[in-house]
Amino acid sequence: MLEVSALGWTVTIGVIVALLALDLTLGVLRPHVVGFREAAGWSIFYIAVAIAFGVVFASIVGWDYGTEYFAGYIVEKSLSVDNLFVFVIIMTTFAVPQKYQQEVLTFGIIIALVLRVIFIAVGAALLNAFSFMFLIFGLILLYTAVQLFRHRDEDPDVGDNMLVKAGRRFLPVTDDYVEGKMITRVDGKRMVTPLFLVLLAIGGTDLLFALDSIPAVFGVTEEAYIVFVANAFALLGLRALFFLVKGLLDRLVYLSTGLSIILAFIGVKLVLHWAHKDINESVPEVSTPVSLGVILGILVLTTVLSLMKSRKDPSLKAHPGSLRGKSDQQHADK
Repeated sequence: MLEVSALGWTVTIGVIVALLALDLTLGVLRPHVVGFREAAGWSIFYIAVAIAFGVVFASIVGWDYGTEYFAGYIVEKSLSVDNLFVFVIIMTTFAVPQKYQQEVLTFGIIIALVLRVIFIAVGAALLNAFSFMFLIFGLILLYTAVQLFRHRDEDPDVGDNMLVKAGRRFLPVTDDYVEGKMITRVDGKRMVTPLFLVLLAIGGTDLLFALDSIPAVFGVTEEAYIVFVANAFALLGLRALFFLVKGLLDRLVYLSTGLSIILAFIGVKLVLHWAHKDINESVPEVSTPVSLGVILGILVLTTVLSLMKSRKDPSLKAHPGSLRGKSDQQHADK
């Protein structure tokens, strides 16, 4: 089991907070339209930081744990790309001006990181206390994979978001964006702006993605520290990645299919791990290097096939997929 000292946790959290403060400064205190060159530069920076951390981490604790970190980082990074799809839909639905999109994304990343810390702590405690939670997590991922595959050509309904519904119902909302503010006063009355509803929509989305991504990364490592840093470094580059790839997202027509296969693979891995521990040690397990190879292979194949397909038929448009299809939502409403 990986032993991380209090100093190790302190240094790690300090580095992540410093990077988060940098992101906050860029996205909130200096709102502006982000160009391709700037987005590419910051995306490369955050990926380089994540890789450098992995190399240093592996050199200290060994490459067995280092491989687990890189596998977890790649899983979380691939799932975050699907998250970006939904962010694009939210920004489009609410017609967020480009110069305010950074602010929303930065706060969305902070919310996502806080939610993941909570879920990581709960997940680690459950796995340590009850080994059958590996089975539960595995079944959750298998269910998610099936639902995502079934509705891979659909977009989630932002208007169906419970937080947005509640915000519209109970809060006075201005008609226009007010200089990037989330709360303002109109004729002496305190009101929220549409930017606040956007943040609610992104927060609700982050909650759903945390419910899927945490079991997924626990499928490649049982170490809470590795789960935390893999999530943190995958999320930190999300703001820059959004502006870099939002034009490319429409071309990744098989991304949802690839992610559903990855989630199903990790789900099966967790079920096998539970069976190996609790039923019979002769039940085979999937090693971390094999997991890393399979995940990378699926992502590369998905990307290549998507670009080939979209080149043949430029009219095709990718979708992030949805865990609830339109028919499911209509049935629930009844």
